[in-house]
Amino acid sequence: SQVGFEEESQNPPAVGHWKPLMPSKGDKEEPESGCQDAGGVHEPQSTEQLNVSRLRSSSVEIREKGSEFLRDELHKAQKELKLKDKECERLSKVREQLEQELEELTASLFEEAHKMVREANTKQAAAEKQLREARGKIDMLQAEVTALKTLVITSTPSSPNRELHPQLQSPSKAGFRKGHGRNKSTSSAMVSAASQNVAPEPVSRECKEVDSTLFAEFQAWKESPTLDKSCSFLDRIYREDVGPCLDFTKQELSELVRVAVEQNTLTIEPVASQAVPVGKVAAEERGGPKKCALSGLPRTCKHRIMLGDSGSYYYISPSCRARITAVCNFFTYIRYIQQGLVRQDVELMYWEVMRLRREMSLAKLGFYPSEM
Repeated sequence: SQVGFEEESQNPPAVGHWKPLMPSKGDKEEPESGCQDAGGVHEPQSTEQLNVSRLRSSSVEIREKGSEFLRDELHKAQKELKLKDKECERLSKVREQLEQELEELTASLFEEAHKMVREANTKQAAAEKQLREARGKIDMLQAEVTALKTLVITSTPSSPNRELHPQLQSPSKAGFRKGHGRNKSTSSAMVSAASQNVAPEPVSRECKEVDSTLFAEFQAWKESPTLDKSCSFLDRIYREDVGPCLDFTKQELSELVRVAVEQNTLTIEPVASQAVPVGKVAAEERGGPKKCALSGLPRTCKHRIMLGDSGSYYYISPSCRARITAVCNFFTYIRYIQQGLVRQDVELMYWEVMRLRREMSLAKLGFYPSEM
């Protein structure tokens, strides 16, 4: 249309004739014949008609192509919708399946939890039953300990319990027993009984005053009880009491006795009239009933000792027996403290240790009970 307009502008119409720019919408009449006959007018009109027809054909072609494009897009959209519907249906099935699996899993978890609760209740009931049984056994053992405490704790060097120490009985009452009885510094029965809180026998009608140095050493040892004689508390007792009390004339045998007392392997038993076993060294080589093996002096020996499990016996006098027994009683008590079996006030334990030290001092000076 632009080309036609340019051509028209270049070729103006003849003078005396008027041509409208655009024909009216309802005007279908042919142009005047005078205009057609005019020279140079027919050719521009044909060009314009040709251009209009071209425009019309182009618009029709564009509409057809647009319609075809829209139809293609519509088909594509329909296909995509169908795919989306299928995907939604598939996802819906997956969701239903997951919900079903979740319900089954929840049910199985609840069942497992109930099962675990039942097992826990069963185990708890069994544990409570075992606890009741254990408490019953503890009560029974405590009753046994209570029955034994009188026999054990009340047995002291000054007033020994003859039922607990049969070797203290006279041969006529005790009689000969097969084997030998032991008088070790500790025993399992005494350890069990010493767990009760029983106060030692007080020193009657005496005035007592705590020595600050000795009490401080005992307190320091009580904080961490040990049998190592390098500590100040035991070092003093070894130097002042244990060493002198076990210092006999026969030095070699005295050292063996001291080691056996410390290791709790010394056995004391009363002398009985029996033949010397075959293979044993004759008693006369170790003093005999009429000579003490530790002092070397002629004494009537009512007891004999054995070091460990050697099977060799040494006859000892009543004085030597009193000295050994005093040291064994001291070691027994401090072992009780070390094992936590003595539940007393620190001062009471201190005075009991002092009483045992006094017994060792008296024994090393030659004082001993008549029944020995």
